[in-house]
Amino acid sequence: MDLVAIITIFVLAVFVGFEVVSKVSSTLHTPLMSGANAIHGVILVGAIIVADHSETNLELGLSVAAIVLATINMVGGFVVTDRMLEMFKGKSGNRASQGSGDKK
Repeated sequence: MDLVAIITIFVLAVFVGFEVVSKVSSTLHTPLMSGANAIHGVILVGAIIVADHSETNLELGLSVAAIVLATINMVGGFVVTDRMLEMFKGKSGNRASQGSGDKK
């Protein structure tokens, strides 16, 4: 393909991705991140399979780098999702515990 066509496709993909993500309401971010974490898990399994089938040192090095990056991405996604869920849990949990303490 022509370099200009590849750059054009990339720029259009960036704009479309930004528009799609910016239109998502805040209540849907946590479920979407959970789905993204599942996809990152599949990517990690794929990187491990590629590492198993590598024949040269370059292929092995690139596949190990892919494993490391996919692991960082997946673990980071789970950490962010957990923190988001804790934010929602903390707001409702504090009110409920304060209300029950007043009744005693």
